[in-house]
Amino acid sequence: MTLIWLITIPLFAGIASWISARRSDLWPRWISLSALCLEMFIILFFWVDHTSQIASGKSSLWITSVNLPWIPQLGVGFRLSIDGLSLLMVALTAFLGIAAVLCSWTEIKDRVGFFHFNLMSCLAGIIGVFLAVDLFLFYFFWEVMLVPMYFLIGIWGHENRIYASVKFFIFTQAGGLLMLMAILSLYFVHGQITGAYTFNYFDLLGTSLPLWTSALLMLGFFAAFAVKLPAVPFHTWLPDAHTEAPTAGSVILAGLLLKTGAYGLIRFVLPLFPEAAHLVAPAVMLMGVIGIIYGALLAFAQTDLKRLVAYTSVSHLGFVLLGVFAFNEFALQGAVVQMICHGISTGALFMLVGMLQERMGTRDLTLMGGLWTSIPRISGVALFFGLASLGLPGLGNFVGEFLVLLGVYQVNPWMTVPAAFGLVLAVIYSLRMVGKAFYGSADEKRGIPDIWPREAWLMTVMILMILWLGLFPQTVLNTAQPALTAIRDRCGSAAHVTQNVIGGPGIGAYVQTSNDAKVMQGSLPNK
Repeated sequence: MTLIWLITIPLFAGIASWISARRSDLWPRWISLSALCLEMFIILFFWVDHTSQIASGKSSLWITSVNLPWIPQLGVGFRLSIDGLSLLMVALTAFLGIAAVLCSWTEIKDRVGFFHFNLMSCLAGIIGVFLAVDLFLFYFFWEVMLVPMYFLIGIWGHENRIYASVKFFIFTQAGGLLMLMAILSLYFVHGQITGAYTFNYFDLLGTSLPLWTSALLMLGFFAAFAVKLPAVPFHTWLPDAHTEAPTAGSVILAGLLLKTGAYGLIRFVLPLFPEAAHLVAPAVMLMGVIGIIYGALLAFAQTDLKRLVAYTSVSHLGFVLLGVFAFNEFALQGAVVQMICHGISTGALFMLVGMLQERMGTRDLTLMGGLWTSIPRISGVALFFGLASLGLPGLGNFVGEFLVLLGVYQVNPWMTVPAAFGLVLAVIYSLRMVGKAFYGSADEKRGIPDIWPREAWLMTVMILMILWLGLFPQTVLNTAQPALTAIRDRCGSAAHVTQNVIGGPGIGAYVQTSNDAKVMQGSLPNK
């Protein structure tokens, strides 16, 4: 039942934080921090065990699972499973959850208990998304993580927080409803064909579908994930939500909520609809390239430091979209590394912006300059993560982007050239950000405090993680490899069939066999 505890620990901690706030504002902070540290300990236990099994050659695709009846009359079960890919995402969730609690330690002074309740509930929903292998349960957790983030932005945000929170809710809810329609359609189609109505991910993998029916259902899933990623042109909610959210909200948004969109593409769109995914791959890859360049150009044009960092997410996650739909191992590995490194580096940049706003009362780049003389330690940390954002070799972000470009070049060299140009634009906006804020001469002598010990420890850990991922990326690659290999094999066999179908006379007569689904199911433990 350990997988259930991974979800319920933060949820119970959130409730306890809300109740304990009557005694002191410190209680919610310490309860949340302790719960997330326990969460990280459990995840590290899984990780060490999984790594040892890989080293001994005895590892299976799925590490462990839980399958409990929920609504058996409708084919709904409480099904959770964890493999290397979801293990990495849950580990990132626990780590950035700890970072979010620490960076809001002094920033949040109003309704502290309710703030930590929403923060922990959001984290519980995100973990549920990464573990669910029942499509009904997956959608349930997809909605669970939406509502707390709406409150985090709407209550503890900045000046235009109501507008930003409503816009965030409308965009993500609209995408989620399209996904719900696709889930229900797949449920009924599978039931009519097999006579078994189920939301079980592993049973639905083998659903026989005409190609164009598969394409329509795939677009329903893709809409929800593209909005959450976000992919251009579905990105317009992101800069407003990031700009108005509190620092912890921005960290969770950039580091985790956006990753649920990327995870959904890898976990659900590719394995459930591999033929349809190949059909739309050129258009989706073009969306990724446009996002890389467009996000970088808009980031360069910003004077609000927080909005600048928000647009860099649009650019960086364009690489993830590009890598996912390249359908080869290098690109998929690069997408996963980019997801993790972006979560850490961009989360750190948002925390640095929060530090500056807490000390100076502004995020305006035109009102900064010369900060290196006043706060050299914060400035040095900002320089490091600015270099990570532009993809400096030796840091984790470079590994992710390089692997994506290497994989994409093997399938479409013409997409690689403009995507690589996005790295040049990243250098321009990153150096402009650091130069305008921290270099030059200050208009006035600033008596603002430098980094505090709590912030210094957190930034040190994040710096070491980015360095480790840049120098020893096999830590992540080896963990995710079994899951990514299974997805790549399934999509590779589907590509051959799709080419034959498109070249043949009867597209509508195509029926997907269920044999390839066994590749994804592997040896699933029932516990």
